Amino acid sequence: MEHDLVVFVPGFLGTRLYRDGEDVWARCGRRLMDSAPAALSEAALPSGLGDAPPEGPFRLDAGALLDVPDSVPGLLSCMGYPDIRAALGDPLDAQFVPFGYDWRLSHRLVARRLKARMGRELDRWRAEVDTYYPDRADDPRVLLVCHATGGLVGRHYLECEGGRETARTLVTLGTPQQGLVQAARLLSGQAVPRDAGPAAAVTARLNEALRGWAVDLPAVVEMLPVHPSVRVEGKSRERYITDSRHPFPGLPGGAVREALAFQEEFRAACDEHRSAGPLPYAVHCLGSVDFPSPEALLLASDASRITDTLLGPGDGTVSRRSALADWTGTDPMLWSGFRNADLASGLALRDAMLAIRAGRPPGGTLAGGEGIALHFPRDLVAAGRPFVIELLGHDLLRRNLRTFTWRSGRNDRQPVVFRQYEPDRYRAELEVPPGRWVVEALVDRPKGRDRRDVTVVAV
Repeated sequence: MEHDLVVFVPGFLGTRLYRDGEDVWARCGRRLMDSAPAALSEAALPSGLGDAPPEGPFRLDAGALLDVPDSVPGLLSCMGYPDIRAALGDPLDAQFVPFGYDWRLSHRLVARRLKARMGRELDRWRAEVDTYYPDRADDPRVLLVCHATGGLVGRHYLECEGGRETARTLVTLGTPQQGLVQAARLLSGQAVPRDAGPAAAVTARLNEALRGWAVDLPAVVEMLPVHPSVRVEGKSRERYITDSRHPFPGLPGGAVREALAFQEEFRAACDEHRSAGPLPYAVHCLGSVDFPSPEALLLASDASRITDTLLGPGDGTVSRRSALADWTGTDPMLWSGFRNADLASGLALRDAMLAIRAGRPPGGTLAGGEGIALHFPRDLVAAGRPFVIELLGHDLLRRNLRTFTWRSGRNDRQPVVFRQYEPDRYRAELEVPPGRWVVEALVDRPKGRDRRDVTVVAV
């Protein structure tokens, strides 16, 4: 409702991480793109940390929300949250709580920290609310909005940490309810598909660096998919990544057990609560099925290695299969035409939030599909070689198509020339220096936009 405390929980990468006032992850990202040895060492965690907080040199301080695009190659991207207040319907300063946190840590630990923060913030807001909403019908509760993996934190807080007693509404935006197949690729050392030629050595070093870093990150381990997501060439039966009878190649068994335990703990809490009655809070899950998304991994016939990632409908990061929040016992899905990285933007979210805060059903107010999609064959490429970008959409040239690229964190946009090669299909070739680059396409009549980021590494 309009007088509720609005709490925003970002996803993986969505909070800046600092040590002694320095943005550690930003520095790690630059070193990674320069193919520097031990590029990610400053953002590492000790092995076997589990749900404990890191200490000493492993501890990082959570700062402001991310406001520029960032990504972990082969896993996921975040476009940042520069307009999150507007996207949430412009709550009052005293009414809005952005919850930044160390996204490397266990979602369990972060959920406990969210619980402590919510206790303080809700007490504060209840003491102040009369000043702003003197005619309200009841006391304020929490309206929890969570982007991407932040939804894993939010739902754990609600079902496992007593948050049900304080929440009125949970809104998730592109949350991988059943995990990401990309996490299995990353943790098995195959996050970025290997190319032939001079870039092969770069890709091998990058995969090794990413795996060595991520295998000790509880948040990444807890992203492992728990839906049927493995297929073997020549066989029709789908398998689970967690199937101990058919171990996934290169994936640490301990990581699989941790992922399964995390999901089972949450499901057990849901089952226990459901026996007492329906959820005491409303749930709305914003997702998309407009973009090809990793849905399953194809293994060689001897199950020794990944040969391909199989795509299905989704938001470009989370497949429809994983986005479904079946734990609610209802159908809370709201489908929109935006990518995962953009689901927390004003274009995707504002109309829905205005309806939710006013106590109206949001289904009829969601922004429609954009009808335009960028496709990168790879989200990581080697510098010094041109790479291809494809653009799909109907009648784009007559709809005032504009396309640009820029380095993340800068404003000097450069035009990109797309040429039509088939009906509704366009292609451009781009060559840029090492860095993280964003490509954006916009059209009118009706208005549409799509953005993608690509990481260019030094060879």
